[in-house]
Amino acid sequence: MTTADASVRSPLDAARRLVPSIRQAADQIEEDRELPRPLFEALADAGLFQMLLPRSLGGRELDLPTYVRVMEELGKADASTAWAVNQGGVFATHAAVVSRDVAREVWVETPRSVVANMAMPSNTAIPAEGGYRLSGQGGFSTGSRHSAWLALRGRVIDNGRPRVLPNGRQDVRFFLVPAAAAEIVDTWDVRGMRGTGTHDIRANDVFVPEERTFLIDAPVRDEPGPLYLVPRTLLYATGDAATALGCARACLESFVELAGGKTPRDTKGMLREQALVQLEVGYAEADLRSARALLFETIREFWDSISAADAIALDERIALRLATTHGIRTAARVVDRVYNIAGATAIYRTHPIQRYFQDAHVMTQHFQARINHYQAVGQACLGLEPDPYGL
Repeated sequence: MTTADASVRSPLDAARRLVPSIRQAADQIEEDRELPRPLFEALADAGLFQMLLPRSLGGRELDLPTYVRVMEELGKADASTAWAVNQGGVFATHAAVVSRDVAREVWVETPRSVVANMAMPSNTAIPAEGGYRLSGQGGFSTGSRHSAWLALRGRVIDNGRPRVLPNGRQDVRFFLVPAAAAEIVDTWDVRGMRGTGTHDIRANDVFVPEERTFLIDAPVRDEPGPLYLVPRTLLYATGDAATALGCARACLESFVELAGGKTPRDTKGMLREQALVQLEVGYAEADLRSARALLFETIREFWDSISAADAIALDERIALRLATTHGIRTAARVVDRVYNIAGATAIYRTHPIQRYFQDAHVMTQHFQARINHYQAVGQACLGLEPDPYGL
């Protein structure tokens, strides 16, 4: 599909059209621990990495209710693919932070451009004329192998000491560098979400111009849409939750297919005829639908409210954090139910239920699924000051 074709199709339609290709590539994604190049190019040409890019730069600037539907569809096809799209897509909202010239260079003028970022400020940046010299190694850089640019996080060290901003905080920022300027260090040796290619990145005295750096909490330039009011951590969370729920739905559908053709050892009748199996599937269906309804309803109400008020209230952020955390954790519980009743069939690496099981549990280990998020919600419900971390 060409870029011109993508421009006349909705992102949801584009995602659905790519589902067969994604599923067909699932084994290769798992084995290679990255998106196959043809699949990445198809996703990029369909505009799925630019769904949240500002409209002023030619992006979709998609509304959040539609965005999570797209992510759910991708999550049904393959969780790693969806996760990579969400990471690259949400990071593209930083195009509303840097200058328009830099935004165009990074996200528009570079063909099929995706920016892989890094979780922690593991680099040291030494001020130099016109910019910084950057060195260090940091991890959790999703999509690093298919990204054209890298956003490396680091602390500015001036005269041997951390530089402090006027607000008293340390100067911690992102540094945008072409992918060829740094080294990918193969560290992503995991059992689930293997295809995200979340490796380490190493920089060795890389020069970064001042204009290609920005503070972690840099304000949005002048984009008027409600999308850029949403804290970026919650944007990530909505896509991650939709991905997890899509994964759980695919797992349940895979079990239904299995149950209609498997007769367990030393039992009479097929798997689907067992009372316990029927009960567990009923519980799983109820859990999955409930978590999905909470997520989608919360996002719709959240979006309608911030669109009208041009602002976000604390209780709205709390509600969104609850719905996203609960979505990821409930998805894993649904997959557990399926795994437990699938029997020995599900232990084999070649069966999709095994992949869903591994993927779902890796997602629960991410920041967006921290159990502490429930505590922050509980604090707010009890009239206490909630922990702001993650809100």
